[in-house]
Amino acid sequence: MKEGFRQAMAWLHTWAGLIFGWLLFAIFLTGTLAYFKEEISHWMQPEVQAHPLDDVRSLNVAQRYLQENAPTAARWFINLPDARDPGLSVMWQDKVDPGKRGDFIQKTLDPLTGLAVQARESMGGEFFYRFHFQLQMPHPWGRWLSTLAAMVMLVALITGIITHKKIFKDFFTFRPRKGQRSWLDGHNAVGVLVLPFHLMITYSSLVIFMSMVMPAPILASYGNDTRAFFSEVFPATDNAPALGQPGRLLPLASMYEQARAQWAGGHVGRVAVNNPSDVNASVNVFRAGSDSVVHDFGSTVSFNGTTGELLRVSGDPSLPAVVGGSFYGLHMGHFAGPVLRWLYFICGLAGTVMIGTGLVIWLGKRQLKHAKTDGMPFELRLVEVLNIASMSGLLIAIAAFFWANRLLPVSFAERSSWEVQAFFIAWGLSLLHAILRRGRQGWVEQLSVAALLFMAIPVLNALTTSHHLGVSLASGDWAMAGFDLTCLASGLFLAWAARKMQRRSAPAAKPERPRTLTLKREAR
Repeated sequence: MKEGFRQAMAWLHTWAGLIFGWLLFAIFLTGTLAYFKEEISHWMQPEVQAHPLDDVRSLNVAQRYLQENAPTAARWFINLPDARDPGLSVMWQDKVDPGKRGDFIQKTLDPLTGLAVQARESMGGEFFYRFHFQLQMPHPWGRWLSTLAAMVMLVALITGIITHKKIFKDFFTFRPRKGQRSWLDGHNAVGVLVLPFHLMITYSSLVIFMSMVMPAPILASYGNDTRAFFSEVFPATDNAPALGQPGRLLPLASMYEQARAQWAGGHVGRVAVNNPSDVNASVNVFRAGSDSVVHDFGSTVSFNGTTGELLRVSGDPSLPAVVGGSFYGLHMGHFAGPVLRWLYFICGLAGTVMIGTGLVIWLGKRQLKHAKTDGMPFELRLVEVLNIASMSGLLIAIAAFFWANRLLPVSFAERSSWEVQAFFIAWGLSLLHAILRRGRQGWVEQLSVAALLFMAIPVLNALTTSHHLGVSLASGDWAMAGFDLTCLASGLFLAWAARKMQRRSAPAAKPERPRTLTLKREAR
């Protein structure tokens, strides 16, 4: 009975991993890149220069700019620069008619001069973040599909633990140059090494979309009024309405300091001003999400903008909000410093490798049965094509996304959308190539192209901008320099992988039969 149960779990592990493996590989890889989305965005908008951080100076610069350019706006939003995102972002919403709101206008400012920076249009790292849970699909279908994939991933993890009864013993076993055995050893080792991370990241993704995938408790408690549920979980700041009388807004820096004192030195992420030119203006100071593992969605300190009076301080979150915020914070990793963020990144890559090796193992086992025949069944050929395109093809697409950022003219219309289109065009071409080129030949060629594209990114950056490695390293702009160096290291690794794949594909020469043994057989 036990053996039958384990066999059933092995069957479920195998087929769940295969059917959703290609999608999970893309979700894991793009989600892993999203841990450095601010650094990627900085590289893709080199016009936004990094300066020494000074929140008070930046806040004064932003307030002066908004008072000059949007004095009658309905609302202001100010996002302060930090070590990861050097841009000072301001956004305002114009009034159209009484009781109505206008469109948002956003600008990026230089924190030193206060001038608007004409940065190139680009989605930057936000593209990878959005893609890993929306899959570039209309709302809400991408979220449903990615959540379904997360459920399957959780099933695959649990069935994998049940199937491999010696999983921890196998963790210390690796037999190189043993073909399928080496792939399986690597699959097991990577899976066990970061198993807690895999379980955490998969389960937390389901918790984040809990209201979408498990709405029954919400409907039972709130009926059709789901808005009441979200209002209770994420309480909005109760801002005073405008009185229609002109007022003078006090310096925001003083309210910034008072808010930090309320949080015992906590960091400010965003400042929102409602009706800034009205006598009843209100200022909401929001705490940065990087201050704690538990992501607090409503930690604010509110002031009267014209008198400076402290109006309210958000209370402690409820226990359900703490639990949900903990899973959200762990999944997003906003709290992580540089070392821990790199650990997140490495664990994410390990999860991607685990999925990829599982797909290779599935195909390799079945290819052995047809090794002596000239043809391969259609279903195996289909899996082979999808393996190549979903893994090496995705790497080519990511590199093409970065290349498009540097090659497209800065003033090009709809520039950011064309960067995304370059990503999917390159991915589609890799699929076509995988159909035309069989087996290892397809792997070697695509890995070689990906290696060349990634290794050339630092050179491309030096040729198209003034922020090459010589400048970024000298100025201490580690986000810009780190991106170039990471691309270079990725290209070298992919070149090594292509070389290894090419060597394995070369037919081995048959060993010469010993002469003494030949003579004995001839004598017989």
